[in-house]
Order: sequence, then structure tokens, then C-alpha cells
Amino acid sequence: MRIALAQIRSGVDPQANLDLVVDHTARAAATGADLVLFPEATMCRFGVPLAPVAQPLDGPWADGVRTVAAEHSIVVVAGMFCPADDGRVTNTLIATGPGVAAHYHKIHLYDAFGFTESRTVAPGSEPVVIDVNGTGVGLSTCYDVRFPELHTELARRGAKVLTVHASWASGPRKLDQWTLLAQARALDTTSVVAAVDQAYPGDELAKVGPTGVGGSLVASPTGEVLAQAGDEPELLIADVDLDSVEHARRSVAVLSNHAEFERKAQSAG
Repeated sequence: MRIALAQIRSGVDPQANLDLVVDHTARAAATGADLVLFPEATMCRFGVPLAPVAQPLDGPWADGVRTVAAEHSIVVVAGMFCPADDGRVTNTLIATGPGVAAHYHKIHLYDAFGFTESRTVAPGSEPVVIDVNGTGVGLSTCYDVRFPELHTELARRGAKVLTVHASWASGPRKLDQWTLLAQARALDTTSVVAAVDQAYPGDELAKVGPTGVGGSLVASPTGEVLAQAGDEPELLIADVDLDSVEHARRSVAVLSNHAEFERKAQSAG
């Protein structure tokens, strides 16, 4: 599978950000990629009120993503914001393209490091796996990467590739943590992890919230970093060997071991 990671720098204008999606999707398709991943908050960066820019999944922004995915016959996954029932928004991934019509609402909200995402964002509750040319791809967003159990569940549901879409907060050793966590989730699940982040916006914008550090990467099922971007905007292309997932799962049976542990724990209870 060829995966493109579009490490962009989102602004506050959804149309301008959609233009970035159109451009990078065309470029990804031209390389023969099966899947192009965009960061969390592709629709609009953090640091501004999100409710005024939020749109429903059948709104014009999402329709624009669907249109470019269909035009280039490629699966696109991108971060957007949708209105929630309680006046907040949802932090949502739209996944669209050949045979794919899905969305994922971020489950674990970023109430950490002095930022309170739950004040303006309503959480999701359901893990999501999509099928890309016969391969299960599990979706997650930013702070989700700190929760191994979500990614284990995605692998149990058939995912061989796990995607993480982030607008990672900057700070001391945060890039190191981002890289390490992506590698750890690959090892936890013996899956390929494709983790795409916003490009670093500069020191001043970095102060307004989690606006990205760059460092998008692809990790193998054994935790090896196969490709990684710097901190500037970049279209990172990686070819991943899906057979390596099966080989890793035969060699290190962490998923089946974990399932057996849970069965024993339930029996004991």
C-alpha cells in the first residue's frame, strides 16, 4: 500500500484549507497513492472559535473533500469540525473515496497541558475501521494516540494500518513524545502506524494552542520509523509492506495474548 501524509499548515479560512486538500490530494494521486491522510483540524486550525466554522457532514466543506477524492479515485481522510447537539462541536475525521464513506468523532479529548478541548468539543464513542482496497485501516485523532486500548480494539476489528491525525501541541520534548507514541502503538498492535501532524506554524502561533510540530511519520509493525517529515509543510510518501503485519503478528502474538488475558480476567471476575 502506498500512503501519502499531507503535512500541511492549516489557517483559519476553511476554503483556503480545502484548496490545500485539493492540491495535495491531486499530488498524492499522481504518485499512485491508495490513501492520503491530512491532519486533525485541516478545516480550521485551533486557537480560534470553532463553532462558527463547523459544518455538518453533508455540508459544502465535506462535499468538497468527497469531490476531490472521487475525481482522483483515492481515499482521503481529513480533520474537520461538525456541530454537536449540545452547542459544542465534534472533532471529526471524514473518510471518503472509492468504497469508503465514513467518519470518526474523536473519543479522547485533549484536556491536558493547560488546554481543555472538552470545553468546546463533544467526545465521540465509537472506534472506526475503514476498508481501503481490502485492507482494514483504523482511524484515530491526536490525543487518542496516548490510549493503547483504542488502537488494540481497532486491530481486533481488522485494522492492519492505523492512522493518527494530529495537531500536536509544541513544547519541550513534545516531538519526541509524538514519535515515541506512534512507534509504541505500532508495537502494541503489530500494525503499520501512519501518523500525520500539522506543520509547525512558528513560535507565535504555537502559543495559541495545539497547532502542530511537524514530524509526520510511518512506523512499521516492529516500531521502525520507515519515513518521517521535518517541521515544514511536506507531502510524505511511504510504501508499506502489508505482509510485514502478518509476519509480525505470527512472530509476536500480542493481540491474541491480550485477548487471552482478557478472557481469563473475565472468568476470574
